[in-house]
Amino acid sequence: MTSGGRFSIGLFCGSRDGRRPGYREAAARLGKAIAMRGWALVYGGSRIGLMAAAADAARNAGGRVIGVIPHGLVKREIVHDDLSELRIVETMSERKELMAELSDAFVVLPGGIGTMDELFEVWTWRYLGIHEKLCVLINVDGFYDALLTQVERMREQGFLAAGAADALLVATDVGSAIDLLAAAAKTR
Repeated sequence: MTSGGRFSIGLFCGSRDGRRPGYREAAARLGKAIAMRGWALVYGGSRIGLMAAAADAARNAGGRVIGVIPHGLVKREIVHDDLSELRIVETMSERKELMAELSDAFVVLPGGIGTMDELFEVWTWRYLGIHEKLCVLINVDGFYDALLTQVERMREQGFLAAGAADALLVATDVGSAIDLLAAAAKTR
């Protein structure tokens, strides 16, 4: 357990809400579920978008929430002012490294290119054995269908080993993701 003796979930998701209300609803459900389990939420430190929805729901449910944000994004992403802890780092690389250090598992909700960068980095690290932490993608309202099709195409065309694809677990909803995380928490 990396965050104060608690199981900690690193969350990667958008600093925007997206166009479908289901994205924000899923983020809020996830944040609340993490807190209700007594786990800590480690995320990007923003008070906007899906990041804020998850953090606010976790805090409202009495959860521990740790934000990690690069100095250059403090104004752009608008730092959340009601967190258990806020860590300001210099670079995006430091953000990902610190979030990885503080997290026992990772969850990915819809997001943009920053979310994709974070997803692919922790997923690659797992495949390469840099960490053994669970990586769960929540495919809210089919948001990641095209990406999952591309992953399958990479495997079919010989660019992706079966073990690499298997290193990323896919859930269709928050409840399924929480079940996967709970199983991982039992082994810690």
